[in-house]
Amino acid sequence: MNCLRLPSAIAFIVLSAAVSVAQTSCEEGDGPLNSNQPQGTTPQDIIRKFAAKESIFQQARNNYTYTQDVTVQTLSGNTVDGEWRRVWDITYDNQGNRVENVTLAPPGSLTRVKLTQQDYDDIRNQPLFPLTTEELLQYDIVYLGTQHVDEIDTYIFDVTPKHTGKNKPHFQGRIWVDSVDFEIVKTCGKTMHEVRATKDENLYPGFVTYREQIDGQYWFPTYSRADDVLQFTDGGVHIREIIKYTNYKRIGSHARIIFKGETPPDQKPK
Repeated sequence: MNCLRLPSAIAFIVLSAAVSVAQTSCEEGDGPLNSNQPQGTTPQDIIRKFAAKESIFQQARNNYTYTQDVTVQTLSGNTVDGEWRRVWDITYDNQGNRVENVTLAPPGSLTRVKLTQQDYDDIRNQPLFPLTTEELLQYDIVYLGTQHVDEIDTYIFDVTPKHTGKNKPHFQGRIWVDSVDFEIVKTCGKTMHEVRATKDENLYPGFVTYREQIDGQYWFPTYSRADDVLQFTDGGVHIREIIKYTNYKRIGSHARIIFKGETPPDQKPK
């Protein structure tokens, strides 16, 4: 069994069947979608800008400690009939290696799905599929319009991988980009890396992930949710997963990440 990813999730092997009706909502709480063109810029320029910010996001997040709280549940109707939960603090040792300190690990009660060691490893790493400049060539990205999300005006794009394969999972779904800072503030979609075989079926629920601004500059994920029915050969299994990221703290370095072409604060512009 392999892991689901994000922007992040868990792959499951079905042990017994139970059919429910559920689907992760991408639009919950959002305003109407306006299919208007961006003002004062172009979709191509927005893509270039958010991809550059994603490269910085990927680098910056490796300089922060945080707490990760993961809950995986199976449901029969509206009743939770199995649960697995872990809470750990992500820190770093003196050599800069990632350290995971588990602070909560109650006994699990999942009976209709099974998590393997690879699932546990992938849950810890929780890849978020940052759409960096280097990754853009692997995707078709289509501009859809604008939408108000919470208190933020955003540009919306649909993202589709050009190729999929077993060796590298890809993200397919929708992203919301802040119209002022050109940062991705929300994603909704699923991993295009499913495996259907006679014995092992690795399926992926859809996930919606919200980001918040940390330290006034970086938009880091703070909440992810999946609520989906995975349709295995033996039947459907209703899966709910919630991931919370809290207590972001910058580690000791005073280095500052700057954008290409930006003048460092201790130098005068030429």
